[in-house]
Amino acid sequence: MPIKMLQIPNPDGLADAFAAFPEDNDNGPYPGVLMYPDGFGIRPVLRDLAGELAAHGYCVLVPNFLYRHGPSPVVDLPEHIGEAARPAIMERLMPLIMAHTAEQTLSDSAAYLDFLTARPEVADGPVAVTGYCIGGLLATRTAVAHPGRVAALAAFHAPVGAAGPDTLQRLTARAHFGHAESDLTPETLGELNQILDDAGVDHTSEIYPGTVHGFTMSDTDAFDSEGLHRHWDRLLPLLAGTLTPKD
Repeated sequence: MPIKMLQIPNPDGLADAFAAFPEDNDNGPYPGVLMYPDGFGIRPVLRDLAGELAAHGYCVLVPNFLYRHGPSPVVDLPEHIGEAARPAIMERLMPLIMAHTAEQTLSDSAAYLDFLTARPEVADGPVAVTGYCIGGLLATRTAVAHPGRVAALAAFHAPVGAAGPDTLQRLTARAHFGHAESDLTPETLGELNQILDDAGVDHTSEIYPGTVHGFTMSDTDAFDSEGLHRHWDRLLPLLAGTLTPKD
């Protein structure tokens, strides 16, 4: 899929990003998707995920949400992020992730959506947001903050509960939450889903059997091919049912 490296004007500077477009871009414009990476940030596996989604008829924008700390990669990463390397990487990344406030997410999200929807390749109308790990929490906050602009939300192995009941109850986008089995108990899942049910949120929210945190990322030891397949089985119908991809 065609990939373009981009810079997004934000309140606190330029955020580096990339966008993936359908191969037959002349038949556009296409629906837009804002995709937030996991905490490890932009790297080849994110380009693969965005490219796969673009192949289904979407324009996908992937920003470096940690741009305040420098361009991607914000920290050096090995080609494969094994469990032995993970603690040292997380020791450097976690202070940066923890410093990323909800207020920064909200101001950045407006800039990301403005940039995405202004692209000539992107069709008029609402967009979708999706994210992985911490990116799923950012996607959730983005969808809640922009109810008229975001029609669909998907988050995978993401701490969406950290958004809090008051935030989740204001969600208007159709949503799917795909949880890792290691991330929450069935009881916690029930509590989360009860909040969404009580608020009348159109959603599916489930634990993916046998998965651990990070199961969509093929460059980590957490990767689970069945979990990734299930992720596509949930994400693509969600987008098809809320956006209108070109044939």
